Amino acid sequence: MKQEIRREFSADPDRYYRVRLFEERGFERRACRKCGRFFWSSSDRQLCPDDGPDAFSFIGDPPCSARLDYVGAWERVRSFFEDNGHAAVGRYPVVCRWRDDLYFTVASIVDFQRVAGSSVTFEFPANPLVVPQTCLRFSDLGNVGVTGRHFSSFCMVGQHSVEEGGYWKDECVELDYRLLTEQLGIPGREVTFVEDVWAGGGSFGPSLEYHVRGLEMGNAVFTEFSGQLGSHRPLEQRVIDMGAGLERFAWMSSGTPTAYDCSFGPVVGQLISEAGGAPAGLGEYYARMARSLDGPGSLAEKSASAALAAGVERGAVSPVEDAYVVADHLRTLVFAIADGALPSNVGGGYNLRIILRRAIVSMDRLGLRDMDWMVDAHVGYLAGTYPELDGARSDIKKILRVESERYDRSRERVSKVVARVRSRGRAPTVDELVTMYESDGVTPHQLKKEGVIEEAPPEFYSRLERMHQAPKKAGRGAAPEGLRGVPDTELLYYAGDPREFRARVLWSAGGWVALDRTSFYPRGGGQEPDRGTLGGFEVSDVSREGGVVVHKTEGGAPAAGSEVECAVDSERRGDISRNHTSTHIINAACRSVLGSWVWQHSAFKEADHARLDITHHSHPTGEEIRAIQDMANRIISEAVPVTVRESGRGEAEREHGFRIYQGGVVPVSRVRTVSVGGYDTEACGGTHVSNTSEIGAVRITRTKRVQDGVVRIEFVSGRGALEWDRRAGRAAALRKEREGARAEAELRRGREKDAARREVPAMLERILACGSGECGDGVEVVKAGGGRLCIVTGRPEKTHEALGKKATGADARLAYCGISESGGKTRVVAYAGPDSPLAADLIAREASAALGGSGGGDRLRARGGGPRGSPAEAAGAARALAGAA
Repeated sequence: MKQEIRREFSADPDRYYRVRLFEERGFERRACRKCGRFFWSSSDRQLCPDDGPDAFSFIGDPPCSARLDYVGAWERVRSFFEDNGHAAVGRYPVVCRWRDDLYFTVASIVDFQRVAGSSVTFEFPANPLVVPQTCLRFSDLGNVGVTGRHFSSFCMVGQHSVEEGGYWKDECVELDYRLLTEQLGIPGREVTFVEDVWAGGGSFGPSLEYHVRGLEMGNAVFTEFSGQLGSHRPLEQRVIDMGAGLERFAWMSSGTPTAYDCSFGPVVGQLISEAGGAPAGLGEYYARMARSLDGPGSLAEKSASAALAAGVERGAVSPVEDAYVVADHLRTLVFAIADGALPSNVGGGYNLRIILRRAIVSMDRLGLRDMDWMVDAHVGYLAGTYPELDGARSDIKKILRVESERYDRSRERVSKVVARVRSRGRAPTVDELVTMYESDGVTPHQLKKEGVIEEAPPEFYSRLERMHQAPKKAGRGAAPEGLRGVPDTELLYYAGDPREFRARVLWSAGGWVALDRTSFYPRGGGQEPDRGTLGGFEVSDVSREGGVVVHKTEGGAPAAGSEVECAVDSERRGDISRNHTSTHIINAACRSVLGSWVWQHSAFKEADHARLDITHHSHPTGEEIRAIQDMANRIISEAVPVTVRESGRGEAEREHGFRIYQGGVVPVSRVRTVSVGGYDTEACGGTHVSNTSEIGAVRITRTKRVQDGVVRIEFVSGRGALEWDRRAGRAAALRKEREGARAEAELRRGREKDAARREVPAMLERILACGSGECGDGVEVVKAGGGRLCIVTGRPEKTHEALGKKATGADARLAYCGISESGGKTRVVAYAGPDSPLAADLIAREASAALGGSGGGDRLRARGGGPRGSPAEAAGAARALAGAA
């Protein structure tokens, strides 16, 4: 499509590309003699910037009057645009919270695009404006450090203007030309404009890229159409979308070997020093690399050729490349973590984890382990431009430390993967490399370090980027056929919220009912719907289709056109509202206790329970969970007002920042924000209490790690918290009772052991001396065939165990039956000597049968008992058994 649009526009250059500056400064339009692309130049050049002989000749010979680094270049750009009527606004987060189709901010215009369904609108905080927007792109990771000009993050200078109240093409191009010539001191003949187009986000327009010595400095896009070529229509507001590379401004003005040398402040210099210093000829090497990138051959082949031509040892370049990789990747992580992103195996976290691991491998080759000083150096250098980074230092270091330790623990898998790859006798395919990373966390950078591959294929990173880019959420499906034309529902739950109301039925079909007005809250934002009655029927579900709220009724439904009495289940609504406000409070407490990287990942609020999934690197400790619960209950006890306000989306973003999007993107122009004092403010459509004291209390019932980087917190509040406390109290009492019973049993067993130690010697002597008959003190001996049976009652089991074992050991023809009472049951312990005519298991069975129970064991030792009968009956059964022997 892009080439078709470019052909269409280039066929009418006066309409789409010619601007006043070209006439005033003598720019002529030419077609490149090599590639055919159209460009505008005030010199006599015949080739476009990509094919010209001057490409990258600024390395070592910058055409600028000023020598500027990254920070200095921004100050020049900012002051120029401010002097020319632009407002300088701060960067937006690199985590794109206001779009559901992007994880990261990839261009400055994304800051101001708001997407609702298939339509895109622009919301600018000022007109015109300039912004130093940090952008993250990960499709070219294999080129970072190698080409001299590829970054995983870069600053896009965004120059934006809405024509009405701002300006259009002529003024834009004149400003950009003056920026280059007046502020940077670049001669006008060095500037070339190339015709192009830009399309994205449902809109498109012609653009003019401006180049100096083969380096594209910026791209002025004139966004004026929406739709597709052939069926496009003019936008209501035409928008200037100029994006320029701040790193390239610094590189052009400094003429350093690479754009890295002038963009990372003190970091890159120290890293190159650790790498052994930069070899002579480095500038020539990178100039040749830059010119050869679009030609044939692999990156490794181009590097070898450039090194040979520049007279540089390829091995001397590798440590410098590692230094550039570390500097670039750490800066990207500084921005991403400061804005609330976490390295993980989920979504955009994949990209962050892979660049961190790539940086660690490069650090290993340089003999480095400490990242803290690099974080401090990056933040210290950038804080003047991005002051918000300074407060995030400790959080950035902590996350990098946690992830580095996690990576260290995974390294033992690398040797197994390397051995497996080498056994194949061939280099792994891109698919295999992706699988190794997905399943084992092994990066191509590690395999290169182990000598398994020469280079990581560039498509590896683009493949990973596509796999883990934000899935574009499907828009809300079309409403059922019957709902078309039904007027939007008046939402009473936002207007007085009466729990009893009267309404007219506008539509009724299949058990679903649409009213002209309703207080029933529909399912949405993780909040479960209301219940109640509608026209005498039970309401079991409520949902929203576009602007129409529909109610599911059970057992029938009222007819369209009828007037109905409705009642919302207030008790259920109150429970859900308490849980919903508690979700906001717990989210704020988690952020305070765990760290600034905590964001709501998802949430669910029902009447009797709720859960909040947060982004966090590890499972919280017991101490942290207690601290979160304590802080939540402190907020509740402070009786903090819960206020609701509706405002324009841009106003809400400017006042509260993008933390309002905890529950996701809000695809409407007016935003409803819910604030819990100064603790938490979120864009939220749910129902809430008016004061935190109405919640009563919150109890966290369970926490678990549901996926990498996401922790689930389950909780109850209000009546649920009281019930939880009651159950917890009963459980504690039961535990105490059981512990007391165990202690009592242990004490009893101790007493029995003591009694056995005292009694057994004397009783044993009495049994062995007694021929038969009553031997005194509950001991009876009866004859049993050619042996004897000793029956003992009124002693604890421990005494029977010790006495029976010793007695049958002293007299091989003796059998022993001990009978005791415990816990409402009568117990039997039986022993038999090896020569006894009676078996222990037979004695136990017979005596237990008399007790209504059973016994078991072997010939020498057995046990039994029963719930009925008495010790005398058990003794009688044993005595009868002896008589029959």
